[in-house]
Amino acid sequence: MTKYDYIFKSPEIIEESLNQEEAVAAIAVITTIVDSGIEDIDAESLADILWEFEIFDEYSEEEMLETIDRLIEIAEKTGLGALFNAANAGISDEVVLDGFAAGVIMLLEAEDLIIPADKKPYLKELQIALELEDEEAEEIVKEVIAAIEAGDEQEYIDEEYEPVIFNESGEQIYQSPFGNFTVPIPLDSEAGGRIQSQEGMVGFSDDLGTLLRIDYYPLSPEQIDDIEFQGEETYFHQILVDKYVPQAIISNVPGAEVKYTEYLQDSLERYYYVLVDMPKGSTISKHENNGNGIRLDAYRGLLSFVNSECLYIVSSQRSFLNGETPSSVKEEAEKIKQTILAFVKTIEFTEI
Repeated sequence: MTKYDYIFKSPEIIEESLNQEEAVAAIAVITTIVDSGIEDIDAESLADILWEFEIFDEYSEEEMLETIDRLIEIAEKTGLGALFNAANAGISDEVVLDGFAAGVIMLLEAEDLIIPADKKPYLKELQIALELEDEEAEEIVKEVIAAIEAGDEQEYIDEEYEPVIFNESGEQIYQSPFGNFTVPIPLDSEAGGRIQSQEGMVGFSDDLGTLLRIDYYPLSPEQIDDIEFQGEETYFHQILVDKYVPQAIISNVPGAEVKYTEYLQDSLERYYYVLVDMPKGSTISKHENNGNGIRLDAYRGLLSFVNSECLYIVSSQRSFLNGETPSSVKEEAEKIKQTILAFVKTIEFTEI
């Protein structure tokens, strides 16, 4: 018998299942309750921490907080053991390390970035329950600490950086921390407009389902040579279809699939475009009578191109509300592509 058998060896279960993102968040919630007590849990702070995880890239701030609130409610009603069993059933091999990392980050002392001795037994039990080897667990602890240290260093370096500025007309402008582009903010704050920004990415979304996102990657000389050797079409296909879509979309929306691809190369424009069907993969949800939110079906368009030795992937989504039926794939692909191209025209690129 161990102190934490009531969590990790509980026979209790809940009726509803958790997807892999919710499973990772549940481990964070459980760890926080064990560490601080359910009465002192700060859902907003917890949501802010988890939102930095790549696995939650597709979540809005509101959805992240809603998820945390729901998991806390489950913990209150059914207990930590039942919540962990649901999390353990919902977590996949692809994200189990994220689940352990979520537990680690909740236990780290903020100042010294160490796991206090009295918290190590719980972390060990969590490791065993998730069936992780000692080497894997130790590596995750090191990576979490390194990521926090890197974030603190970046915050110090960029302490004078302001992501949102105003131009001479009073228009709000987002400027990349790398200085490679600026873009007018395309959303209305009255519609819940918000900005999600992290290294290499900025997303603009609102409560109406609007999503415009820019991912950007400075290219090394070797990568530029690789593009010239393979050709842009082959290179972009590998980046979008073989890497980005599986890692950023399909890992979060298992039923997602590429429905359309297009490569354009002329004197004015050169890009590779894909359309992804995302069943229940929208960034917005509809609420059922029981209060639970179900994510809507959506199409996501992604357009990649190179500008000033930087690779860009600009994307937008179209959510289907109230049983709305999409047009043909080709028509939907064209509509979303035009939305993205119109957005790209507002971006002012600079050399880095």
